[in-house]
Amino acid sequence: MTVRPIRLCVFGDSFVAGVGDSTYRGWVGRVAEYVVGELPIDLTVYNLGVRRDTSSDVRARWKSEARARLPSECDNRVIVSFGVNDTTLQDGSRRVEPDESESNLAAILDLAASHGWTTLVVGPPPIADERQNVRTAALDERFAALCREHAAPYLHTFSRLSGETSWMREAAQGDGAHPGVQGYVDLAALVRSDIRDWLRTSADSVGGRV
Repeated sequence: MTVRPIRLCVFGDSFVAGVGDSTYRGWVGRVAEYVVGELPIDLTVYNLGVRRDTSSDVRARWKSEARARLPSECDNRVIVSFGVNDTTLQDGSRRVEPDESESNLAAILDLAASHGWTTLVVGPPPIADERQNVRTAALDERFAALCREHAAPYLHTFSRLSGETSWMREAAQGDGAHPGVQGYVDLAALVRSDIRDWLRTSADSVGGRV
């Protein structure tokens, strides 16, 4: 049986890029390894995480980067994951205000749908800064609500990585934001089954969205 090629672009920030992971696999590489071991698919994954990127930065660059990697003859998929840099304070103000963050995500979802690119969103994780985490948790809920309105799957990571977890311990021991190997192993374990099931679903049956 001929397997239709799947092209997957993963856009986001340093957590997408896997900063802090000494194996340089992050959660994206680990999820890809798991998925190809579980499904009979021809999968190409492009990790397009950029350190310090906000939702505004991703919105500005993602279309041209996606178009260069998503040919029309393939089952084209997009994952986006950002938010922590939006809630970071710079000169006393958020780098991106919540309404703009929400608008950026909505624009990405709408444009992806117009191209028939099936999209999934992975929510922002916590870091070792309690005050920023309050802001990120609120943005996480706004993103989830927006994805429900757009019928796009949303995977919460914030609440599941908070507390006494390897993610938080390694972030605190490191630069205050990025975990080490085990943190990314745990994040991959949280999202991999949902991403596997999403990739298993035919893009044709969902009209470009799940």
